Amino acid sequence: MKKSVRTVGALAGAAALVAAASAAATAESTAVHSRDAYGHSEVRSGIPAVAHTFSVTSPDIRNGGRIPASAWADSFGCTGGNQQIRLNWTGAPQNARSFAVSMQDTDATTGSGFWHWMTWDIPASQKNLDRTLPSGAVSGTNDGGTRGYLGPCPPTGDIAHHYKITVYALDVPSLHLAASSTPAVAAFTMSSHVVGYGRLAATAQQ
Repeated sequence: MKKSVRTVGALAGAAALVAAASAAATAESTAVHSRDAYGHSEVRSGIPAVAHTFSVTSPDIRNGGRIPASAWADSFGCTGGNQQIRLNWTGAPQNARSFAVSMQDTDATTGSGFWHWMTWDIPASQKNLDRTLPSGAVSGTNDGGTRGYLGPCPPTGDIAHHYKITVYALDVPSLHLAASSTPAVAAFTMSSHVVGYGRLAATAQQ
């Protein structure tokens, strides 16, 4: 009887080990597939979980739609118009003292995405962003090495790239950053000042 119990126990233990190994292999396979397919895994967004959310719209794109050729890059092998995407927002928190805007390609195969646009120090009185920046606003240096907006130009034959266009409401009137600052520096600096945000998502593929 004791031998039978030990045998059953051993078999159960072996089955558990096989199941654990199988689960680990599946998890690893899924993780590798995720990295291979998208190239970027967001670790922390920098937006507090309690941040107020508000509405962002655009006359140029619809949420979930495709970015038009007029807003694509006119460099890196692309021949778009590189026109900055116009934005409107409503319902921002009352304690917003300035706004910032970013656009990031989360499917760029860099391991950290690709920042196409980061503008900050937009006056709190603004409820929209046109192609001409309001007085006081600062456009930083994008990941392409130029200042201001850089349109999409995903690799030919790649998956559809997803672009997050975010408007941030900040509790300070200025980030006190030079225009030469990178998007990563700007995002880190403003992360402790975000009181609200709104977002559009759009795609581009060729």
